[in-house]
Amino acid sequence: MSEAYTKLIQLLDNHQARYRIIDHPPEGRTEIVSQLRGHGEEQAAKCIVLMVKLGKKVTKYVLGVVPGDARIDFNAVKSLMNGTYVSFASPKIAERLTGCVSGTILPISFNLELELIVDPSVFGYDEIYFNAGRLDRSLVLKTTDYAWLSKPRIERIVQT
Repeated sequence: MSEAYTKLIQLLDNHQARYRIIDHPPEGRTEIVSQLRGHGEEQAAKCIVLMVKLGKKVTKYVLGVVPGDARIDFNAVKSLMNGTYVSFASPKIAERLTGCVSGTILPISFNLELELIVDPSVFGYDEIYFNAGRLDRSLVLKTTDYAWLSKPRIERIVQT
């Protein structure tokens, strides 16, 4: 079990969050795992670690969360962060910051170096689905509990 998964379950249980677990064959691709879990891609929380350059010497990291059928708008993130450049963080950096391998990143940041920005469209459904730090286990979490526990910065970061 990943440490990130254990931290998440402890957080949810300690705050009586409403969630359920779905075990499924190992899969990290949103379009496939959404089918395995039995929901539309738009209800999946796609979690992406971004590197934002603020000039030549300062780098910040953002955990962007968008619906599973959407793409992150790099220019929107760059503008929100007053950055000069935005790209995907390397898998090594993303794993260090999240404690999760690609395809299992949680929509919650337990790392002060990683700012959580969630697109408001993620809250368009009663529940969100996401891989829970593991390729073979997902969580379904009430979006109201997710918003309350994660305390995200809510900004429009979906490509239109």
